[in-house]
Amino acid sequence: MAAPLDRVWAALIDWEKHADWMLLTKVHRTTDEGDGVGAGIEGVTRLGPIALRDTMTFSQWQPPPARPARCVVEHIGAIVRGSGAFEVEELGPELSRIVWSEWLQLPLGLLGEIGWVVVRPGVALFVRLSLRRLARVIEGADGALRP
Repeated sequence: MAAPLDRVWAALIDWEKHADWMLLTKVHRTTDEGDGVGAGIEGVTRLGPIALRDTMTFSQWQPPPARPARCVVEHIGAIVRGSGAFEVEELGPELSRIVWSEWLQLPLGLLGEIGWVVVRPGVALFVRLSLRRLARVIEGADGALRP
């Protein structure tokens, strides 16, 4: 991202504005504690009548000035389970990198693993397109206000 770490972090944790860049997904808080260890959010990805709910609790929270800034979540929903993390690394005064990782426990055992082989390319494309949209929002390339 052609933006400083603080601006990238602020955009990533602006949960109510995730729909501006995350394809088909809205995020809302599930707790009143704000952000930090123990707080929670839920992402709802909707494709037509199908909705996938991803309930998460923060297990690590290292905002700026931490270098890298890091957020780790535990996926605790009925379908999406496991851990996820994003880190924002400062590469220069106006340049940052997002490293996003997921370690998911697939439902349905072997059937879920076979299904993952089928859907993985689509999920990868979904994430790649969403991050490109995030870059446009953060960098102001689409005329949107910078977070």
